[in-house]
Amino acid sequence: MLNVKNAAFPVGIIIFGLLYLDMSVKHIAIYMLKGGVLILLFISSFKVLAQSSPKYSNEFLAIGVGARSLAMSNAMTSVSDDVTSIYWNPAALTDIEYRYQFAFQHAAYFAGVANYDYIGAAMAVDSDSHLGLGIIRLGIDDIPDTRLLFDDQGRIDYSRINFFSSSDLAIVFSYARGVGFISDDPFVEGGGLTFGVNAKIIRRRIGDFADAWGFGLDASAKYRYNAWNFGLMLRDITTTFNSWTINKDQLRPIFNQTNNEIPGNSTEITLPKAIFGASRSFKITDKVDVLTSADIVFTFDGRRNVLVKSKFSSIDPQIGAEFDYEDKFFFRMGIGNFQRVKDFSYGDNPSTSTFWSFQPNVGVGLKLEDFTIDYALTDIGNVAESPYSHVFSILYSLEKLPGIYARNKRRIVKKEDKSEK
Repeated sequence: MLNVKNAAFPVGIIIFGLLYLDMSVKHIAIYMLKGGVLILLFISSFKVLAQSSPKYSNEFLAIGVGARSLAMSNAMTSVSDDVTSIYWNPAALTDIEYRYQFAFQHAAYFAGVANYDYIGAAMAVDSDSHLGLGIIRLGIDDIPDTRLLFDDQGRIDYSRINFFSSSDLAIVFSYARGVGFISDDPFVEGGGLTFGVNAKIIRRRIGDFADAWGFGLDASAKYRYNAWNFGLMLRDITTTFNSWTINKDQLRPIFNQTNNEIPGNSTEITLPKAIFGASRSFKITDKVDVLTSADIVFTFDGRRNVLVKSKFSSIDPQIGAEFDYEDKFFFRMGIGNFQRVKDFSYGDNPSTSTFWSFQPNVGVGLKLEDFTIDYALTDIGNVAESPYSHVFSILYSLEKLPGIYARNKRRIVKKEDKSEK
């Protein structure tokens, strides 16, 4: 986290200025109008729920997957074009140019206490659609249960210690399909627009003490216009419900000793979240390209410590860039997690001074014939002695598809008018 005072604002203005430089006023007005109507319909359906629902529900699903994405500060809604799209934007699965693609990620957080893993697989169904399956797990294993540490004589007996795990698991099923309509202009087969949906099954467990089952849906879209990409991700559009079951028999002895009330079964609700993204590729030289991207995350569970906040909605921007050399070597960077932080530099003297901070991330990537290896140096835990976490991910692609499956089939190119020939 860096103290940038007010430096975050000009950086954001510059990046967004570059992103929208190439768009005409007409297109911007049309899409903003359509998007505004959709947003109002989307957020009006759960405004009442926001007053009673908890913040940060199912937050293990807010971390992100893929070292490439984490290095770019999660600004991936319009960028993602591989099997990690199951998480970022399922509509982008149709950008995969292989019949099969697999991904694996492992990261150890909080000095190795917690493990975060992702496994994903995607398959082309036909020239316009893809299927995907992703599994995300955040777990703390081998937690000692010391409730029976003392025997009947009051002596410590380490053999009486048992171990349990606390884990959050999500299984995500994805489907994406391209469409050939978006305006009156004729497009090549597949058009410039794709849609995607996710169905999520949530399983959360705290040893034998409590467990929960949950279910939710996501919807997304991706739109390509020449070198531009636009993405929309609506997470938990139906709200995601986690139904908790408490094993009171396991908890009763300890809670009785401490005179605390045993919690009962309950339902936890995850409110919808909307993410808008835009990105554009620039050619620097014949061998060097740069991709710039920006995401804006809208949450509706009350005030969060982000750049823009209110009782109704909070807005969190994320900005990333990727430089590639011959599409084989990659360098990535990004900034995000803007927060207002209290200044503790005064020591024991009380102070109400605060400053703006943000989180920088960097990473590199290497693309081989079938494998892509990515690395990110990113501040996720922010509690260890070293505030940064090292994240590695591997992407494996199998059986390259013929040209009709290539992502360029969705580029907006007007068909030739045969009558003019």
